[in-house]
Amino acid sequence: MLVLEDGRELRRFPVAVGMPGWETPLGRFEVIEMRANPEWEHPATGKVVPAGPNNPLGSRWIGFLRDCQGRSGFNGQQHLEVKGCVTVGFHGTPQRVSVGQAVSHGCVRLLDENVQELFQLVEVGTMVTVLP
Repeated sequence: MLVLEDGRELRRFPVAVGMPGWETPLGRFEVIEMRANPEWEHPATGKVVPAGPNNPLGSRWIGFLRDCQGRSGFNGQQHLEVKGCVTVGFHGTPQRVSVGQAVSHGCVRLLDENVQELFQLVEVGTMVTVLP
């Protein structure tokens, strides 16, 4: 992932992207929400994981797309169907070995120290372009 300002590269981070069936959406978006120490709600079960070291979002959340069309796919272990709205974004992860792979449910995972740095570089309204 590249962070650009006026066409100049500021930072480059390794990421994990969406797995087959749960691909990270391609296109132009903008940051719509930012949260430090977020809670995570499982999109299918509604179970809430509080902020902390076991939270799948890590220590920062930067949302860039709200999708209300529902999603369905196989996550490698089970079929998961989500009805209603989900938000796609950048976030940290406690699963450091997942960075560099296509393993998420559409989000862009970063090492937690990298998402903390990214959180300082962007703001609500920052343009996001996701390319193949």
